[in-house]
Amino acid sequence: MPFSTQPETGKEQNVLVATLDNVRNLSNILKAIHFKDHATCFATSNGLKVTVENAKSLQANAFIQAGIFQEFVVREESVMFRINLSVLLDCLTIFGTNSLPGTQTALRMCYQGYGYPLTLYLEEGGVVTACKINTQEPEEILDFDFCSTNVVNKIILQSEGLREAFSELDMTSEVLQITMSPDKPYFRLSTFGNAGSTHLDYPKDSDLIEAFHCNETQTNRYKISLLKPSIKALALSCKVSIRTDNRGFLSLQYMIRNEDGEICFVEYYCCPDEDVAEAEL
Repeated sequence: MPFSTQPETGKEQNVLVATLDNVRNLSNILKAIHFKDHATCFATSNGLKVTVENAKSLQANAFIQAGIFQEFVVREESVMFRINLSVLLDCLTIFGTNSLPGTQTALRMCYQGYGYPLTLYLEEGGVVTACKINTQEPEEILDFDFCSTNVVNKIILQSEGLREAFSELDMTSEVLQITMSPDKPYFRLSTFGNAGSTHLDYPKDSDLIEAFHCNETQTNRYKISLLKPSIKALALSCKVSIRTDNRGFLSLQYMIRNEDGEICFVEYYCCPDEDVAEAEL
């Protein structure tokens, strides 16, 4: 009997229940933000958000809408807990990452509330495995305060364009410089590595650019070491939205289409280089 059709027993009183017919739709998204061991999970009736942070300078969020799940029940206004993301991914891929053709791993995820473990039931080919992962008190999450009213420049482009850029730029550089402007060079990526300076320019009418909304010229530098984790999401995505606000903070939002053709989003927030330097003092 599929997990989505199994009745919940009265004893469980779970505050969160989620089922998926194909667990890879969840594991692939979580791998895209897996650059630290621990993550904070936040569930509402709208879906599940999983957040990973690094040194208060980088934040990644995976958004999995409720409609992606075959069943998604949240019995409180919101449910929040911290979990070891490495362990969670190990459990989600317990049957391996490459199933036989036509075979999928189904998931039922249950959480009874504060102090209880997150329980996973995974089924493939009639074999069911249960995993219990200890949860922790959620830590305060950094609020980047990246609201739309403060956004100065925004560009949406096909991910293949950014993938090609990252393959051509000199990653021995400590920083990636991003210029966004209503005038030439419009959109420029620059590195300053061992081989010298490298610049890649995109005209605003490029076939790769789907939307171009730049109000003023901004040039900001970001530590490449902070941006590298986002390449995992870039590799999975079909489109990327690049935004900067009036403080120079950067948002990279990746649109990812899962194996069933449904859309999920992964977003990275990054401080400009000068803010990172101050945080490290």
